[in-house]
Parts: sequence; structure tokens; C-alpha cells
Amino acid sequence: MNTTELKERTMQFALRVLKLADALPNKPSGRTIAGQIARSGTSVAANYRAALRGKSRADFINKITIVLEEADETGFWIELTERAGLLPAKRLNGLRIEAEELMKIFNATRTTTRNHKS
Repeated sequence: MNTTELKERTMQFALRVLKLADALPNKPSGRTIAGQIARSGTSVAANYRAALRGKSRADFINKITIVLEEADETGFWIELTERAGLLPAKRLNGLRIEAEELMKIFNATRTTTRNHKS
């Protein structure tokens, strides 16, 4: 997957997360998770774009690490949403899988960049 495709994938992920946030119930638990997941899920796309503009390899690695952490946090909020019974597992499963796949991609990207000699 090239950088353009991955930028689009992270943007689609952010959009799906926002739709999930909108679907959460308007009660304290739903509002709390909606705000948190909206921030972390959209941060994946925003920080990936920032990483691509990194000033150095070290800066790129640092920003990719942030992307990885935000994808992991989004996965946490998805899991908490399910455990709290705020949305059905069937509604959350695809987004959970996508968060896990993005974590794998960004972890591999970070590892490859760290190991690449230049």
C-alpha cells in the first residue's frame, strides 16, 4: 500500500469513527466516549499526514509512533463502547478490525524505518 492509499484509508477510518461517535447515545457515558473516540480516531489521519511531512527520519518515527498510539487508543474506545453496551458488537466489529490493521501497518512502518540504514 502506498502513502496515497494509506492517507485515504486513514481518512476513511476517521470518517467512520465520527459516524460511530454520532451514533452513541446522548447520555454521560455515550458523550464521554464520543468525544474521546472522535479525537483519537481523527488523530490517526491527521498525524499520519504530519508524519509524511517529517523533517527527519527521527521526526517521522516519532510521528508514526503517535499515529500508532492513537490507533490503539481508538481500539480501546471501541472495545469500551461494546463492553458498556452502548452499541452492538456487530456495529463495531468492522471498525475494530480496521483499527487493528492500521496498528499493524504503522508498527511495521516504524520498525522498517528504524531498521533502514541511510
